[in-house]
This record gives sequence, structure tokens and C-alpha cells, in this order.
Amino acid sequence: MGAQADNGLKIVIVGGLGVGKTTMVRSVSEIRPLSTEETMTRAGETVDDVSGVQHKATTTVAFDFGRITLDSHNVLYLFGAPGQERFWFLWDRLFSGALGAVVLLDTRRIDDSWYAIDRLERHGTPFIVACNDFGGPRHTPDEIRAALDLDPDVPLIDCDARERDSSKQVLITLVEHVRQYYATQTPPSEQELV
Repeated sequence: MGAQADNGLKIVIVGGLGVGKTTMVRSVSEIRPLSTEETMTRAGETVDDVSGVQHKATTTVAFDFGRITLDSHNVLYLFGAPGQERFWFLWDRLFSGALGAVVLLDTRRIDDSWYAIDRLERHGTPFIVACNDFGGPRHTPDEIRAALDLDPDVPLIDCDARERDSSKQVLITLVEHVRQYYATQTPPSEQELV
């Protein structure tokens, strides 16, 4: 059924190094995800900020790709972006044509989400923030919103990227937010179209 779909909807999952983007794509994709994970080396430690993720053995070096068939006409294409700063140049390309984005957040390293939120806002891509559960310090939603200077209309939810149902709920929340986002946008006037 998925091969006959005529409406591909692109969703990008972004966030810092080691927040669970690859894990989320793997947990919900109906196909075996394309993954560009490579072994982390000592040489990479001098380039990438691995504080807080020293236990991580592999890392994404391009992007992850998965798919979810919604019906015979609609398919979600999931793109997990690399989190290392040296690969951020790829993000604007990934955002192009995206229906929306998930900013995956590790509450132990909230600052790692600033760049993703800034780029999405500049690009005009609707997004939600999903706090992946790493068992770290518990922050209230208000504390997280304040730390990220998050617009009150941007959904903020908890998730466990390892769990299929939890990751599905993240995507459902994003699609509902995108629908509401575009419903509230004012259409361009006739003069703006000319």
C-alpha cells in the first residue's frame, strides 16, 4: 500500500547529540529505517561536545530515514537529523518542504535545543518539543518553557523515544499542532500574491 501513496508528508526530528532521534525513528518506522550511524571515536571527542553522552558508542553522521503509511494516499516520511554542531548545516535543507518538526529534548541538557528551535522559527516550520525520558532531573513544563523561551502555542510533551506508542503520540501531537497552526494563518491578500 505504501508504494502507491501519492502524498508524502515530511517530518524532521531534531535535537542535540544523543537525545534519541535515531531511537524515535526506529521505534515507529514501518520499514527497516535507513540509518547512518557510525562508531564514535576519540578523534570525534575533540570536535563534538560529548558531555552528558560519554556512554554513547555510535552517532548519526547524515540522517536517519523511516516511513509510516497513514492510508492508501498519505505517507509520513521521518528524517532524524544529526545532532552534532558540525552537521547543523544540513538542517535547513532537511526543513525545506517539511510538514513540521519534533525538537527532541534531554532535560539534562536543555541548552542543546536552542539551535534547533532558532532554526525552525527562522525557517517558519511549525514544531513541537518532546522531552525524552532519560531519568534526569525533573523540571516542570513552565521551567522548560522559560528555559527555552518557548512560545505558549508550541506543544510541550513528555515521551520515551524507545516506546512505539509514545513516539506515535509525539507524531500525532505534531500533526494536530500543524493542522491548528495552518488553520490560524491568515491567507495572503490579493496584493501580496501579485
